[in-house]
Amino acid sequence: MELHDVLRVAGIGLLIAMLHLFFESTGKKEFAFFLFFVGYIYMTIELLRLLKVFFYEISTFLEWLLMTS
Repeated sequence: MELHDVLRVAGIGLLIAMLHLFFESTGKKEFAFFLFFVGYIYMTIELLRLLKVFFYEISTFLEWLLMTS
């Protein structure tokens, strides 16, 4: 996981939060809910991608440990 991954997720999260607040304050609650839903799906996909990378790194480390013993 690199810094630009964290910054991308944080930037998109902030953008979605600001748009959500804007739509809530203007009375367009349907748009705000849809934006929240899209943001939730995006964050879930990113989390799954990062978990895949994490578990790949763990399995590589464990294979290295088995080879050295």
